[in-house]
Amino acid sequence: MDIHIIPCLKDNYAYIVENKKTKNACVIDPSESAPIKDFLNKNKLNLKFILNTHHHADHVGGNLELKKEFNSKILGFEKDKERIPGIDIVLKNRQIWNFENSDVLIEHVPGHTSGHIFYYFKNEEAAFTGDTLFSFGCGRLFEGSYLEMVNSLKKIKSLPSKTKIFCGHEYTMSNLKFCIEIDKNNAELKKKYNQISNNIKNKLPSVPSDLSDEMNLNIFLKFDDYKFKKQLGFQDLNEVDFFKKIRDLKDNF
Repeated sequence: MDIHIIPCLKDNYAYIVENKKTKNACVIDPSESAPIKDFLNKNKLNLKFILNTHHHADHVGGNLELKKEFNSKILGFEKDKERIPGIDIVLKNRQIWNFENSDVLIEHVPGHTSGHIFYYFKNEEAAFTGDTLFSFGCGRLFEGSYLEMVNSLKKIKSLPSKTKIFCGHEYTMSNLKFCIEIDKNNAELKKKYNQISNNIKNKLPSVPSDLSDEMNLNIFLKFDDYKFKKQLGFQDLNEVDFFKKIRDLKDNF
């Protein structure tokens, strides 16, 4: 299957997953309907399903119009069933859902919101992480605790290292600037910054990122890295307190 990146609103991304043989498709987090409809109609795709990672308006704004036009089914997590517009199929934690003979793992990852999930397409080795894990960053905590967010990020870290991370927003340059501010002497971070900066100048998206790069360079995932914590003088902080320290610094960056 092919994965298509659809820019929406100011800095959102929606994603269309297409079965090239059947021309059936699903969309993840359609914040608005117009760019999704344009792509589907241009490529003569049949939108079977609408997948939401969480209930925020900039991830579900296109739900109802797309459902009406394409007679699609809307999916979301059971804890968000009262908050996701037009929901038809209620998903459970650790459920395997099947799309076009591709198994999709559903994982509950509270923190950004209480009902947030990610979708891991096993055959495609692709994780759609919404606003939990960004490219070289992570989401703000609106409804969950720091402990919940750490445990949620651990779930993503446990995926195969070659997993492609498709996140909800184009925040990558800001996130990399913050990572470099904290991890000043990391040459790999600076190389990644220059590479992605060139991509964006050429109007290319920064996504997807590789989970292996996230594990290596994303400081929000280093809560269990004693050597890194010692480098910053935070070796006495446990995983949650270290993550809280970094998240609070980013909130004020």
